[in-house]
Amino acid sequence: MSPEESFGSVENRMQSVGLALEELLVTAQKQDCLTIGIYESAKLLNADPDSVVLCVLAADGEDDVALQIHFTLLQSFCCDIGITILRVSGVQRLQQLLGAAHANKNQEEHGDLHCVLVTNPQADHYRLQEVGTYCQESRRLDQWVPELVLQER
Repeated sequence: MSPEESFGSVENRMQSVGLALEELLVTAQKQDCLTIGIYESAKLLNADPDSVVLCVLAADGEDDVALQIHFTLLQSFCCDIGITILRVSGVQRLQQLLGAAHANKNQEEHGDLHCVLVTNPQADHYRLQEVGTYCQESRRLDQWVPELVLQER
């Protein structure tokens, strides 16, 4: 396989997992199985960590030191208790996917899409499994926290 073919298959895989993640987040939100925001996520992880099945950390190359500290603490906690973590870039895409449902709520309270927890998903196990498999494969390739780029539409 040539390097171009290999890159193409990696690119396709990431796109497929990105779509799976988007579907999972939208479905989980409809079922009220999302916790959005760093502070709200930290509260849930402290109170009921067993209910969390996926932690999505989103940033677009920001140099916000406080945000990076929060990410480090959340990642450490999730790793300690076995919660799958995925870092994504594409906060604007998350806003498109999840922001509309929060339009009627307090924007300050729900405007922080830097951390999203998926809890108790009775929903789309296939999508959760696809995202989880991608994260496991990435960890096997020594990528401690797998990364993914969400494509704008």
